[in-house]
Amino acid sequence: MAKHTQYQAHQPNADGLIDYSASEHRTWQALMERQLAIIEGRVCQEYLDGLERLALPNERIPQLGDVDRVLQATTGWQTAAVPALIPFDTFFELLANRRFPVATFIRTPEEMDYLQEPDIFHEIFGHCPMLTNPDFAEFTETYGKLGLAASKQERVYLARLYWMTVEFGLVDTPEGRRIYGGGIISSPKETFHALSDVTAHHPFDPVDALRTPYRIDILQPLYYVIDDLATLHDLAGQDIMALVREAMRLGLYPPTFEPKPKIAEA
Repeated sequence: MAKHTQYQAHQPNADGLIDYSASEHRTWQALMERQLAIIEGRVCQEYLDGLERLALPNERIPQLGDVDRVLQATTGWQTAAVPALIPFDTFFELLANRRFPVATFIRTPEEMDYLQEPDIFHEIFGHCPMLTNPDFAEFTETYGKLGLAASKQERVYLARLYWMTVEFGLVDTPEGRRIYGGGIISSPKETFHALSDVTAHHPFDPVDALRTPYRIDILQPLYYVIDDLATLHDLAGQDIMALVREAMRLGLYPPTFEPKPKIAEA
């Protein structure tokens, strides 16, 4: 999680509504149109079903209350409006209580392709459709409960599991390999990259995922593929912290990417 951000989240008014500018609505529309044009045939059906349920508007940023009504009716989840950056304790506590944190700002036109901190488009378009799926929702809640009780070192390992599933997970379906991770679904470059021949696809093994380093500022060099979303249901029922301790005992795999360039001091 970044230590600072240029973005300022919007605060809801007394009626729980957020007033966005015309420019911000145009950014949302541009992002929606761009992603909707490329996700068909690349994302899993469960995501498409959730997107249909949410009925997100194309021309404006949705109000969180409209998203909440659908999530609560399907899996008992709701969103939580948060600042651009939140402490890890807050993140885990929200997930443990079936509340998905949504930073209520949207990227600037200058950062349409990539920004380090998740904005409302990433959270709502990338993640919320999958939260209508019971298996995905159950795993996310379990993850929050585990993170809340974990030590600082254990949380570092847990972060890798979240990254390789919720953010950048792939799933095999009868129609072929598909995307379910929100970090891919909200990114045009990653959407094409994830299913291309230049990436490595590994069968999902939780201990392997926990041991796999990653960088947040590059296209991912490898992805883990689950057999179906029921894999997440099964994982939620396992002793994940025992898997974390096993991963800690074994240690990390060598990185499959170049180290991040160091910024020279002035």
